[in-house]
Amino acid sequence: MSSKPIATSRSATGVPTGRLAVWWVLASEVVIFGGLLASYVIHRMGHPEWHAAAAVTNTWIGAFNTFVLLSSSFTAVLAHQAAEHGDGKGAARYLMFTILGALIFVCVKAFEWTTEISHGYTITSNGFWQFYYTAAGLHALHVIAGAIIMGFVARDAAKGRELHRVELIGIYWHFVDVVWIFLFPLLYIAK
Repeated sequence: MSSKPIATSRSATGVPTGRLAVWWVLASEVVIFGGLLASYVIHRMGHPEWHAAAAVTNTWIGAFNTFVLLSSSFTAVLAHQAAEHGDGKGAARYLMFTILGALIFVCVKAFEWTTEISHGYTITSNGFWQFYYTAAGLHALHVIAGAIIMGFVARDAAKGRELHRVELIGIYWHFVDVVWIFLFPLLYIAK
């Protein structure tokens, strides 16, 4: 008799249940972020005056955070590779580097927002700032949630347990990065 719950050990579709669950979650996230980004693009085209507000965003900070997230995605891949080879400690170590990337991203975002807000660019300034803070804030919440979950996965991986979860959190983390790849040009470059 297996000690694992049936939900983690069966596969009715040929896809492991955990992986299928992550893809279902990501499908719902695509709907949320897709709707938000499509709404932003439509509003942006109808409001040429947002150009001045968008020009205030710091492209260098956005680019740095892009580099941080892409680097953290690389360490998530290395964690998955280590887990695939049964190296739980290595997987945990790489996940900790990924978590470090998440922490750097959030700290940079906090600095950026503090600077913008101190200069009077708040969520009530105009429609651009409403979309900016909503989209970037929702993304930051996903970064924080991913880092927390990754901490639990890393703890188990370090003990050699549940190594398949390294792949699952990696899939989620790559989604978070892909969302940022869309947000960065829309919020920072398209001026």
